[in-house]
Amino acid sequence: MQNLPLPLTRDLVLIGGGHAHALVLRMWGMKPLPGVRLTLISPSATATYSGMLPGHVAGLYPRGALELDLAKLARHAGARLIIGRVSGIDRSMQQIEVEGRGRVAYDLASIDIGISAEMPALPGFASHAVPVKPLDAFADRWQVYAESVAAGQALGRVVVIGAGVAGVELALAAHERLGPKAEVTVIEAGTPLRALGRGARKRLCARLAQPGMRLILGAPVVRVAAHAVHLADDRVIEAEFILGSAATRPQGWLAETGLALSAGFVEIGPTLQSRTDPLIFAAGDIAHMGFAPRPKAGVYAVRQVPVLFHNLQVALGGGQMRAYAPQRDYLKLIFAGGGAAVADKWHLPLHGRWLWRWKNRIDTAFMAKVHDLPRMAPPPLPARLAHGVREALAGGKPLCGGCGGKMALAPLAAALANLPAPGRADVAAGAGDDAAVLRTGEGYQVITTDHMRAFTPDPWLAARIAAVHALGDVWAMGAAPQAMLAQVTLPPMSETLQARSLTEVLAAAAAVCAEAGADLVGGHTASGAELTLGFTATGLCAGAPIRLAGAQPGDALILTKPIGTGVVLAAEMIGTAPGQAVAAALASMCRAQAAEAALLATVARAMTDVTGFGLAGHLLALLDASGLAARVDLASVPLLPGALALAEAGHASSLLPANLAALAGRMTAPPGARTDLLADPQTAGGLIAAVPAELAEQTLLKLRACGAGAAIIGSLGEGPPHLTVT
Repeated sequence: MQNLPLPLTRDLVLIGGGHAHALVLRMWGMKPLPGVRLTLISPSATATYSGMLPGHVAGLYPRGALELDLAKLARHAGARLIIGRVSGIDRSMQQIEVEGRGRVAYDLASIDIGISAEMPALPGFASHAVPVKPLDAFADRWQVYAESVAAGQALGRVVVIGAGVAGVELALAAHERLGPKAEVTVIEAGTPLRALGRGARKRLCARLAQPGMRLILGAPVVRVAAHAVHLADDRVIEAEFILGSAATRPQGWLAETGLALSAGFVEIGPTLQSRTDPLIFAAGDIAHMGFAPRPKAGVYAVRQVPVLFHNLQVALGGGQMRAYAPQRDYLKLIFAGGGAAVADKWHLPLHGRWLWRWKNRIDTAFMAKVHDLPRMAPPPLPARLAHGVREALAGGKPLCGGCGGKMALAPLAAALANLPAPGRADVAAGAGDDAAVLRTGEGYQVITTDHMRAFTPDPWLAARIAAVHALGDVWAMGAAPQAMLAQVTLPPMSETLQARSLTEVLAAAAAVCAEAGADLVGGHTASGAELTLGFTATGLCAGAPIRLAGAQPGDALILTKPIGTGVVLAAEMIGTAPGQAVAAALASMCRAQAAEAALLATVARAMTDVTGFGLAGHLLALLDASGLAARVDLASVPLLPGALALAEAGHASSLLPANLAALAGRMTAPPGARTDLLADPQTAGGLIAAVPAELAEQTLLKLRACGAGAAIIGSLGEGPPHLTVT
């Protein structure tokens, strides 16, 4: 009997990558509930840890030290990560609306989304100020400003609106980062540091009185201008960087959900379920604990996690729920500058360098915990194995998905050598080019097929990438996409989840077709061990298609996309690829190339798409067909963010060794990781076109104008087919 995975029967969707959800993912990876398909929806692949933000603003931590890597956490938990922004929840249909994607169905959902410090009622705030939340956007803009001050391009004039704990911490941190010549002003209409005891408040206010800093009280801000803050008493405070920390606003779409809200925050009970809908949980800052009101603080989010994790699994699999009882007070360790911190609990103040060292240990320990993701050991091999099994498994690398999972060139070529030549008069070209070519009246039709193991559990994302990948062959022939058929294999799951998954696949593929001017006209479905997708595509050419042959000596080589998807996906499969690198690779693979193909079709003499055999392998196929040699400038080949670092660290696709072996004797290149990336298998990779040299620069400008990350990477010359890399 075949051992298939247990069927998926329930969808749990985590909305937002806040601290609570990050820790739930970590716990889920160590104790999953079989049968649950777990999904995380977040606007980005990383989230910023708020506890270390003041230290980063002060220049004590690099930006990367603050990042919760949601891509790694999702891989650890076996979850699909949807990089997108939620815009609503349709509770009647149990669907979550995601901008730019459509709807994601749920059986159970949990909300842990960030709040905002925006002040829309304050004139000029949206145009000229930076809210401290969302944290990611603030940290990015602060880094740019701090670097401009360090370069002498700005003076270091900062205004902080709001003298709560966050505002005061960030003001002190900004002054420390920008230096003694900086001018940092904190403006508070009411009482500063209301949440603290008298002693801690006194200590921090004294720090605000140091040279280069001032605290303005009792003068509300009435307007924010491009380089100034206007107060109610007619004072004008000059500023280059205006930071808003005086407001806490939930996201507006929650008001449309019908959930019970308190000032826009989701009202929850002790089980962390919505007061309105038991199918929706909430945690962190977005949750309002009406049963035990507390201020917004990360400590409560972290301590909600064991209860949230337990109750989510109970709601999905049965059992007794637990109640969350928040503590009355908590230890506040507040950045005070000068290597010191202030502590406050039960209104007992403490101050000193030892407190900063303690805070640093707590924060770094939290981040280490989040990123310490234990790996499950693979099952042992049987005692007796056929000859060659251990050698085939050498290295222990999992088989890559996408185009990294295709057959190596040598066995593929050996099999295709036995394929009979086309016998029909209307078949102009069979195997050997990017697509088969059929004569249709006065024009031509091209037809191609691609099939791949999914490298993500997200059916929508896998389908979009697979559809873009399949159309690459049509675009490479200079053809206009016409129609597409889908072949879909779904892993074991209930009929409800089958319908949901297939709906996502078809929606993504239909969108790609519509963008390309084609139609999705049907397909075939099956059940199997894992998600596998394939597409058969046709395209039309009024004239002869662009082939691998036809390039001329002197032609320039233009590549339309950066390379590196293979190494990024290989590292992501084992949980070591940085989230930002994963996000960049996914975005590149999702990018269709209709505009680029239409532009190149008017100038290219020969063209192909870069897929499983890597840039070098597919370029050599063009050289073989055209009877030419090529020179490639290695430094000019664009790379995806993080690809080179991962390659230098030893990560590689499972197909890379075979691709490199196929290049033996056919490529002269300096050794190293950058050269190896020329053989990195690409999924939904770019087009490589041979363009007349005199048209290359203007073609490149046009490609970049339509958003392509294109580059001229080399040129063609006379000689036997060989690739020289310098």
